[in-house]
Amino acid sequence: MTNSSARRSYHHGDLRNALARAAAGLAASGGPDAVTIRGAAREVGVTPTAAYRHFANQADLLLAAQDLAITGMAAAMAGHLSQVPSEGDPVDLAVARLLSTGRGYIQFAVEEPGIFRTCFTGYLDRPEGSDPDLPGRAPYALLGEMLDQLVEVGYLAPEDRPGAEAGPWAAVHGLAMLLIDGPLRGITRAEQEAAVDRTLAMTVRGLATGPEAERRRDR
Repeated sequence: MTNSSARRSYHHGDLRNALARAAAGLAASGGPDAVTIRGAAREVGVTPTAAYRHFANQADLLLAAQDLAITGMAAAMAGHLSQVPSEGDPVDLAVARLLSTGRGYIQFAVEEPGIFRTCFTGYLDRPEGSDPDLPGRAPYALLGEMLDQLVEVGYLAPEDRPGAEAGPWAAVHGLAMLLIDGPLRGITRAEQEAAVDRTLAMTVRGLATGPEAERRRDR
């Protein structure tokens, strides 16, 4: 976010949100370490003293930026989900919805690595009284909905549903981190898409424990 755009986004009485948006912009370009009170104040065009009236310290501002980052991630996942057809074979559609949210998660990480890193920075250090689950709430809840649908159509066995979010989330998050900060960083777009396809395909196969999945394997 540039200084001029941050200034345009600031309206009297909305300084807290303007500073949070500026912090998210700083995170987008430099990651969570780039988020500072002075930097956000400079982007918005106010003094650090004015910013400190809304945020006690850098950590407080980072949490606000983190909340905005989670909102952006959830929107990206929902955008992919909206591209799945509404009609067709129920099992195919349920699987497609799970795959779409996974692709949205990874694409968001690759396209917005600074904001993506901010989503999870300080997850275990949120101050007492804040929402402890916010850094994972929106993506986690959406993943839960997709898994519930797999149970409804018979692809995932009901007894395997409790806690099933951990495996798929670990798969897509791990791949995302490999692509933006790990040894897969810098691979070609084709190689990246192949890695995403393989990871998601293996994730889907690992969830195929229900009666409908077994019938499909017997075909």
